[in-house]
Amino acid sequence: DIGRIFLPTATGITAKQVCSLTFVSGLDPDRARALYVDPLLGEPATLISARVDREDRSVHSRALGLWHNEAVYREGLGCTLVHNDGDFDRDLSVPWTREPVYFDLDTAHRDAHFNTGALEAAIETGFEDPNGLRNTLAIVILHEGRLVAERYAPGLSRENRLHSWSMAKSVAATLAGAMTLNGELDIYAEGGIDLLDGLGPDAEATTIDDLLRMTGGRAVHEYNDGTDPNSDMLFTETDMAAFSASRERLHPPGAHWEYMSGDTVLATREMQSRLGDTLEDQLRTVRERVFAPVGAYSPIFEADAAGTLQGSSYIYATPQDWARLMQLYLDDGMVGSQRVLPEGWRDYVTTPTPGSDGDYGSGFWLAPELTPEAFYMSGFQGQTAIAVPEHNLVIVRMGATTLTNTGTFTMARAVTAALQDAAD
Repeated sequence: DIGRIFLPTATGITAKQVCSLTFVSGLDPDRARALYVDPLLGEPATLISARVDREDRSVHSRALGLWHNEAVYREGLGCTLVHNDGDFDRDLSVPWTREPVYFDLDTAHRDAHFNTGALEAAIETGFEDPNGLRNTLAIVILHEGRLVAERYAPGLSRENRLHSWSMAKSVAATLAGAMTLNGELDIYAEGGIDLLDGLGPDAEATTIDDLLRMTGGRAVHEYNDGTDPNSDMLFTETDMAAFSASRERLHPPGAHWEYMSGDTVLATREMQSRLGDTLEDQLRTVRERVFAPVGAYSPIFEADAAGTLQGSSYIYATPQDWARLMQLYLDDGMVGSQRVLPEGWRDYVTTPTPGSDGDYGSGFWLAPELTPEAFYMSGFQGQTAIAVPEHNLVIVRMGATTLTNTGTFTMARAVTAALQDAAD
């Protein structure tokens, strides 16, 4: 029952989301709650207050005078839930040294390759909201790396950084590819996960590949109801990776697939530890490896209070930059003459993981119902970035959808049909 939310996790998600959506995304706090938070909480939402302190750049949430959570904003790092001060550095900032850049709409390319009326109608279907729960916020479409369409909900623009939720897992897999190319990582090496060292043979045999494919075998179950281990990890724990590593082992690594963000958190912690000694160094290196090469200068990669980059759930970026990251895969890991990912890395991330019914690869989902080669990033509340290799097409849809169908794949089929109509 989505309304059955423990108040500690409910105040946690309220503080965290209102903070990030206010200070990173640039939304009005009341609109942020109404779109992203309160529909998840149901009736308990009325028990929770959220106070935005713009001078201190923090958000405090409270429930019944018993539960309290604080989220703190830091430039370039976004917002972090701070459960106790400890070693948390409130003054740390890692600002981007470049401003975000934007595609110009290529109307000549669009008109040459699409039935423009059909394309506009397809986008319209993505924004249709028959029951008021879909809340599509942005649609961006690239064809052959060129912007052919974009649309935003009222009050939003191409400049708003929107929440990834689990599209971040695709970025974690992309980081693994960039590190592999640079000789910094062997995704199949056993004994390389520091937090699993000393926890027994199965734990020590776990690989980065196991974790990215969510076959780590530990009990970090994810139900998104506020009572599950994943909710505890995201909204009550200071060190999310340590929490994930400490969970009971249920299966040997690689033996059982179950969708669990805790696996990706643990993988990200291990990868970033190899990229520098401090969070600032690690984040700058991630930007250099993954974001800057594709021209994505908007992403804010948030960390927990222990300094672990949240590769499972917490990246905010413009919809155009999500499209840029997906285009990298259509271009076989190349940006111009620069190789960013190993040759064939797309084949790796789209190879189905045993036990996933052919649905999940490594950080990416597969979409054979759309086209045989289609695959996509996916995040909670309807965040989606689809790659259609057969047509060199990227379709990004972002929103705040709760308890209803997003309509994304219906829209994507219509976009693809509009391209085919033009070809015909």
